[in-house]
Amino acid sequence: MPPEPRVLMLGTFPPGRHRWSMEFYYPNRINDMWRVMGLVFCGDKDALWDVSSNGFNLLAIKSLLTSYHIAMWDTAMEVRRLRDNASDKYLEIVRPIDLAALLDAHPSIAAVVTAGEKASGVVAELLGVEVPPVGKRVSGIIGSHPVAFYRMPSTSRAYPLPLERKADFYRQMFVETGVLS
Repeated sequence: MPPEPRVLMLGTFPPGRHRWSMEFYYPNRINDMWRVMGLVFCGDKDALWDVSSNGFNLLAIKSLLTSYHIAMWDTAMEVRRLRDNASDKYLEIVRPIDLAALLDAHPSIAAVVTAGEKASGVVAELLGVEVPPVGKRVSGIIGSHPVAFYRMPSTSRAYPLPLERKADFYRQMFVETGVLS
């Protein structure tokens, strides 16, 4: 959680540790989140990749998120995997995030962003709104906090959208939220 976060990105739980390249969000080498962020913020899909370790550059990622006031958190505090894979289809949310408490603790957050269907459904339910179409936003209120709720495309390689098109959706959202000009 960087100081004065403006955007909160919420995802679901990662794959098994054997697929991790780092101890952080979106650790799977084949997930495109950090390639999307590299394209959006650096113009290079490999900007956050460390060739020497064959993994993502965690220091560069944390620096980027801090510089742009982007927070990352989990959509759920407790989950149950119903199968031994990373598919959200087989993920049961036992206890969702206490979004109102998180926003109380960080009132500078004006936008909540989800990547993928499961996280989007959880946040929509918490806000009492419909899940927006991919790449779009709806307005919601949780507690006393008005927020813009964006549903972005999943960065899983299983989601059938070219990397550059995914980056276009994210870039537009970051422009709309004032993170990018």
